[in-house]
Amino acid sequence: MEPIKILLAEDDPNFGLMLKGFLDLNDYQVIWAQNGHEALLAYKSQAVDLCIFDVMMPNKDGFVLAADLKKLGNTTPILFLTARSMRADKIKGYQLGAIDYLVKPFDPAILLLKIQAILRQTSSEVPEKNIFQIGNYQFDYLKRQLIINEKTQRLTPKDAELLKLLCEKEGKVLTREEALIKIWKEDNYFTAQSMNVFISKLRKYLSKDKGHVIEIENLHGKGFILKINV
Repeated sequence: MEPIKILLAEDDPNFGLMLKGFLDLNDYQVIWAQNGHEALLAYKSQAVDLCIFDVMMPNKDGFVLAADLKKLGNTTPILFLTARSMRADKIKGYQLGAIDYLVKPFDPAILLLKIQAILRQTSSEVPEKNIFQIGNYQFDYLKRQLIINEKTQRLTPKDAELLKLLCEKEGKVLTREEALIKIWKEDNYFTAQSMNVFISKLRKYLSKDKGHVIEIENLHGKGFILKINV
């Protein structure tokens, strides 16, 4: 299997070397460019699976670089990794086609989770599963529907995202950090409280199956497990 190739555009030599080493240790193949011009040439010369761009770089900043790639019909996902934390900068990054935006300093574990989530989203190798059987319920992720006894419960986008993650990890721990980063894009007190509200809603929705005991068990300080018992 071919290694995942990441194009890293980062002008700080110390940070760039550290980040490249970290990603190399996690089995990614990193092409490191130290300015936007080099990154554009590297992008044109070889296929990559993910772009990680700093914003403030010489010879072409990260936003201009992303705009250039957009003109070329770029379909490679872009993650901005930058010290620029202003709301306007984040909005501009997403408008230029970024999949995600991570502000320095950051937790390396969170960066890995974001990379994994992006690659999972954009991978075409394995068809994504969108229909799940939960006891006697049928869960249609794309339609955001939970159906039992011909009755349909409509789900919000976050309901559906959270239930899908639980189904994909049925019987295993879905960590709080993973769910918060993938769905809310950040892990803090307020997003954690919001997730608790959605978990309570899902428990209520899944309580109408008379043939199965469906639990979303809370593991204090760790996360949640979806359990389906007859």
